[in-house]
Amino acid sequence: MAEVIRMPLLSDTMKEGVIATWHKKVGDAVKADDAIADVETDKATMEVMPYVDGTLLYVSPEKAIPVNGILAIVGKSGESYQELLDNESKAVPETAPAETGKPESKEATDVAEVKNPANEVKASPAGKQENTTGEIPNGNVSNENAVNIEGALPKDVTVVRMPLLSDTMKEGKIVAWHKKEGDSVKGDDVLADVETDKATMEVMGYADGTLLHIGVPEGEAAQINAIIAIIGPKGTDISAILNAPAAPQPATEDRPETTQSTAPEAKQPEQKQPEASKATPAAAETAASEDSGDRVKISPLARRLAEDKGIDIHALKGSGDGGRIIKRDVDSYQPAATSQAPAAQQPAVSPNASATQQASEEGYTDVPNSTMRTRIAERLSESKFTAPHFYLTISVTMDGAMAAREQWNKLSPVKISFNDLTIKAAAMALRQHPDVNASWLGDKIRRYNYINIGTAVATEGGGLIVPVVRGADKKSLSEIAATTKELIGKVRDKKIQPADYSGNTFSISNLGMMDIDEFTAIINPPDACILAVGRIAETPVVEQGQILIRNVMKLTLSCDHRAVDGAVGARFLQSLKGFLENPVTMLV
Repeated sequence: MAEVIRMPLLSDTMKEGVIATWHKKVGDAVKADDAIADVETDKATMEVMPYVDGTLLYVSPEKAIPVNGILAIVGKSGESYQELLDNESKAVPETAPAETGKPESKEATDVAEVKNPANEVKASPAGKQENTTGEIPNGNVSNENAVNIEGALPKDVTVVRMPLLSDTMKEGKIVAWHKKEGDSVKGDDVLADVETDKATMEVMGYADGTLLHIGVPEGEAAQINAIIAIIGPKGTDISAILNAPAAPQPATEDRPETTQSTAPEAKQPEQKQPEASKATPAAAETAASEDSGDRVKISPLARRLAEDKGIDIHALKGSGDGGRIIKRDVDSYQPAATSQAPAAQQPAVSPNASATQQASEEGYTDVPNSTMRTRIAERLSESKFTAPHFYLTISVTMDGAMAAREQWNKLSPVKISFNDLTIKAAAMALRQHPDVNASWLGDKIRRYNYINIGTAVATEGGGLIVPVVRGADKKSLSEIAATTKELIGKVRDKKIQPADYSGNTFSISNLGMMDIDEFTAIINPPDACILAVGRIAETPVVEQGQILIRNVMKLTLSCDHRAVDGAVGARFLQSLKGFLENPVTMLV
């Protein structure tokens, strides 16, 4: 399916981007980390990448494109994209949230078109502070670090603030600093890697000068709009900025996002065992290597993959435009043979260890929560303790579905899984029961005219993300299978984008492949329901007085009783059971 590439919000004051240069033309094959265009903002000129592979089907004829406007469309060669352009004009009125009662976790498909800039939180890749008003955009989280620097900003000094890098982000954790205080920096130098609740992203300062101050140490977190760095001429006195009083909290709408307290600051893992050896952080080595030479031209994705694989980016040879290092250069890198480092000598252990020494071995490790883990905890706690959950369980005989799937997979270009079958069946049942395809909005219940089904995917290293199959009721089983395969691939490759995991109206969590018989899932806001899918197991059942062995799968529907009543949920499950037990009815 063709993907819309939108004009991103590249600075905190940006309203539109001007196309400086197109690096690709219609018909060209593009990779996810190719730079397709240079976009000039009110701050700087930056590269825009599509984050998807395919063929460039469409580029905007406009020179200036508003934030969130269609920049380009990427898809399969020859694929029709006119419907996407037509839908864009219809969808514009709904891009900006209007109701204050709308659940905070309802994620906009992209950066919403701002209807009232004074009441909108703006996403920004490094909040460069060039004005001297000291105002914090209404909706940003303010704390003791968000100082009022009115009249305190010396000439040519830039304050770099913690940017809003995702629509659900409350704070960002500094994973690594690539520069240290006193280093010279350029406008497009990467200052730090920031971990959000969704991904790890790079932050740039968008200013030339000397890094005068680092406000947040490596491994610690800062709230949105907090000062993380200051850049300016070498020797500039910045004490007035650092000592400025805290800015007053602006008046905002009564929203959970602006009233919740922040999570405790993350600390470095603390090993509660004696004489534990201290490892030098890999990130520090990376920063040192970058400081020692000229800046390497490398895409953010390639940089992240290189760090994950422990590859020195200075050893890579770029095959992209102008020698830029891209993903395929990291994937194809073959390291030179190196001698093995000698193993660290283990300390000798006395055979007559005291009881105290033995007791000390029963230690523990405190692992700081990632931003994603903190956000999951907040959202699901809010859901569990705010939405009155109730649960309905039904058993489904899957013999018919298993036989049909075997036949369909002989014809389908993509392997159809049982999860794909469940998504399709749920979408068809939602079409019959629109009361389940809904959200509780406080003073109203919103019933959606479209069916977007989120499917929970575990991320590497712990965490959960819910990519969305859009228009699932209108897709064939093969299309659903291809879409889910693509989305899961994006999660594993860390290429998932906000457009991929937002806009869900119903969610599915499947643990059947892990041999779980049945379980109850916590509702994924703003959905009114979530379906928990167990494994298919051979089970003795009684049919017409005879005991037979059938393949049975148990489904449990978690419902928000504010929006969905028991009888409504039960009728939905009956329809879902009918589609799965007689799957040919899904095709009618």
